[in-house]
Parts: sequence; C-alpha cells; structure tokens
Amino acid sequence: MHKIEVVEEAPKLVAGMRKHGQYKEIAKMLPALFEYVISRSAIIAGPPMFLWHEKSVEEAMAADEAGRADIEVCLPIATRISETAEIKCYELPGATMAKTVHKGPYESSGLAYEKLFAWIEENGKKLSGPMREAYLNDPREVGPQEILTVIYAPIG
Repeated sequence: MHKIEVVEEAPKLVAGMRKHGQYKEIAKMLPALFEYVISRSAIIAGPPMFLWHEKSVEEAMAADEAGRADIEVCLPIATRISETAEIKCYELPGATMAKTVHKGPYESSGLAYEKLFAWIEENGKKLSGPMREAYLNDPREVGPQEILTVIYAPIG
C-alpha cells in the first residue's frame, strides 16, 4: 500500500466548515455538514474531505495538542446552496496532487503521510497548498481495518 501517483484534481464546488480546535472534532463536524447539505436538498458530488492546513506532521501534532489545529471539512456539491455563519459555499481550487491511499484506522495514517512527505522531498517538489483527505467509506459501516482514506498533497 501507499503507492504514490501524481494526479490532476479539478476545482470542486463545496459546502464547508472551518474552525480551530482538535482533530477529533472532525467526527462531529462532518455529520453536521452532511445534515445541513441534505436539509438544503443539495446533490452530493463526491466524498467528504478534510483540508489539512498545518505544514508538517510535527506542526499538526503540536496544534492538535494545544487545541488550535486549523480544521476544515467540506463536501462536494452539484449546485450552490445558501450559507450560514458556520457553513460556506465555495470553489475548492484544482491542483496537481501527489496522491496515496491509506487503508486502516484514521489514527494509523502517519506512515502514509511520512511516505508522501518523503516522496515530495525526493522528487524536488514543495507543498503548494493545504493537504486533503477524502473519506471513501463510512467507519460506521465498515470495520477499522477497511477504512479507506485518499491523501492528497498539492505540489508545485
């Protein structure tokens, strides 16, 4: 696992929420976002995502521990919906991305990130924006070892 490939991701219209706190809050933010999007009769156009704004694993761990991690979750949608103070509708930019797939519990994705960061460095690339995680299945419906997370790193 953890094969790395370069892909072109197109821009996506998304509904999103962003706040500062601990990463465990993603588990509450995503259901709230789904509930809002569904209540607006929006057509969901892709898997839910988390945007990772910290620049390294070390920075992310420190921010999470301090309760100041920059947490952004979003859900691709087919058409624009009304916004609230918490939920915004915007275009997530497209980019050239280094991509890998992690299979297993979210907490065990560290090795996938390490391999992705090593590949970026070995290939003379630099991060050009927030990393993304796309969640391909629901941990309420599959066992921890079957969870699939696509990890994207925008590169330049």
